[in-house]
Amino acid sequence: MIAMQYNFPLPADYDMAIIDRRIREKGPLLDNLPGLKFKAYLTARKGDAVTGSRQNFYSPFYVWQQEEGLSDFVCGPGFQALTENFGRPQVNSWIVWHADTSKDIRNTKFATREVIAINAETSLAELRANETEAAAQAISDGEALASVVAFEPTHWTLVRFRLLAEPPKDPARSSLQIYNVGHLSLPGVG
Repeated sequence: MIAMQYNFPLPADYDMAIIDRRIREKGPLLDNLPGLKFKAYLTARKGDAVTGSRQNFYSPFYVWQQEEGLSDFVCGPGFQALTENFGRPQVNSWIVWHADTSKDIRNTKFATREVIAINAETSLAELRANETEAAAQAISDGEALASVVAFEPTHWTLVRFRLLAEPPKDPARSSLQIYNVGHLSLPGVG
């Protein structure tokens, strides 16, 4: 599996209702997309009490079953239309170590994403085992409705992504970005 996210920072005075409408109209188009495990349509609004965001963002997060799904999507007409409206974003991608969803995933309202640098002295095998266990535990404890942990070996970063029914209990961590979820496409979730 492979995770991906792109991010559109939007001006402070941007009418986020435009993004909300786009999510309502375009979100269901990927509800049955082959190769996609799930897509979370994410927004953060400047000054929002829950996200604590300092700026407006539209930042969808995807988990693909195989890299071909990602490639087909990015080379396809839907992504082309997006780039015509907002410009071509940098697409971040991570190799998934663990991705799990709860049976209650449809109750998702919030998401968190944390990107952490991997220290050169860190044992990747130990990190993978510990992070995989923590991601699985987040589902079994009922803390998260989806839990993904992945890494990328270009800049050596780790991403922790969670879908939540309630706002996070520890929003003050500087590396944590909180989002509102406008829609979930779940073609690969049973």
